[in-house]
Amino acid sequence: MPGPSDADAQTRAYRWWVVAMLWLVCFANYADRQAIFSIFPPLQQEFSLSRVQLGALGSAFMWVYALAGPCAGWLSDRLSRRTILLAALLFWSLCTAATAIAHGYTALLICRALGGLGEAFYFPAAISLIADYHGRTTRSRAMALHQSAVYAGSIAGGALTAWLAARHGWRQPFLLFGAFGLLLAAVLFLGLREPARGAADRAKGGPSALRTPGTLISLLRNQPAWTLALVFIAANFVAAIFLSWTPAFLYEKFHMSLTLAGFSGTAWLQLASIVGVIAGGVLADRLVKRSTGGRIYAQAVGLALGVPFLIATGQASTAIGVTCALLGFGLAKGIYDANIWASLYDLVPLRDRGVAVGVMNSLAWIGGGVATIVVAATSTRFGFSTCLSASSILYALPAVALLLLGRWLTGLGSIKTGTHADPSTR
Repeated sequence: MPGPSDADAQTRAYRWWVVAMLWLVCFANYADRQAIFSIFPPLQQEFSLSRVQLGALGSAFMWVYALAGPCAGWLSDRLSRRTILLAALLFWSLCTAATAIAHGYTALLICRALGGLGEAFYFPAAISLIADYHGRTTRSRAMALHQSAVYAGSIAGGALTAWLAARHGWRQPFLLFGAFGLLLAAVLFLGLREPARGAADRAKGGPSALRTPGTLISLLRNQPAWTLALVFIAANFVAAIFLSWTPAFLYEKFHMSLTLAGFSGTAWLQLASIVGVIAGGVLADRLVKRSTGGRIYAQAVGLALGVPFLIATGQASTAIGVTCALLGFGLAKGIYDANIWASLYDLVPLRDRGVAVGVMNSLAWIGGGVATIVVAATSTRFGFSTCLSASSILYALPAVALLLLGRWLTGLGSIKTGTHADPSTR
């Protein structure tokens, strides 16, 4: 029989297998949602759609996703996260496959909206599972690795969809992604286990938030958490602009082919984000050992670094210039993204965490849905270039807000006589 050390080693190995399994599901999640943006040109031609109608296809997903977020978070605090993940994955995969048989604009909108409903239940449950397998010392790295699937999935959704659409029609990619999701559901059914809630924090002598009664009122009064939420709204507004409209921007400005525009509009940004998110996770796990605001400082660095690259993306006069700007922006975005949820978990009691993730994700995607429509409307007058560059404002101001929040948390921690403060108990 294996001894205690063998059991501990198996447990340590399995917690990273959990991240790997959820990485694949997150990959599918983002491939499915990104696919539609790479085929805007053929959809516009086939269904005679305006730019605003195209934007509404993205917004329909985002707004239903956002509306379902708080409910998804509430359920993830009370029901089996494993069950929620399996049900959500099956539902959105079927909706993705159904997109392939949509033969009208209304049917497309319905499929996109229902896909958003299913995918809304993924993040609160997945982040909660990862947090219960990874404590304070590995949480940023684990969540950063999981976050890298967002970028890999966006690349696959954008580039593979454009490539398949150019050769086999725009319907084929949705059948492929739907089938992939159903296969992943079988993997989760066989391999994913439900941990005890708060297991990692208790095992490592976690923060007193574990003993603090959590209520919706306490969450509403948590000003540091709301600061993170407002910053995320701004950051996701920018992300939605780039996810939705960069392929069309490249297709129109530089007359790229559909395949090349779909690849370039997602791949360079997302590949750089993979590097950034890993760097941001490692950086934050080191900084948080020195300062209570360490994770938030890492996020502020990412936002500040992204400002010049956002400006350059819109103003570049060559495709190579845009590529370099997207690489820089992607690196900065990844550093910020690495700690979106780990920072929140530092500030929110255990009982409130699922709701906090759901509400924060919901608000951010309401902003994302607005961004898609706003750019669709304003770009007809000012052009895509101006819209992309102007988005830099939504990185600059939140960077300052995070620096101030990090400084406040660090000062709060210094009062605790050599221990980290627990802002979630205040």
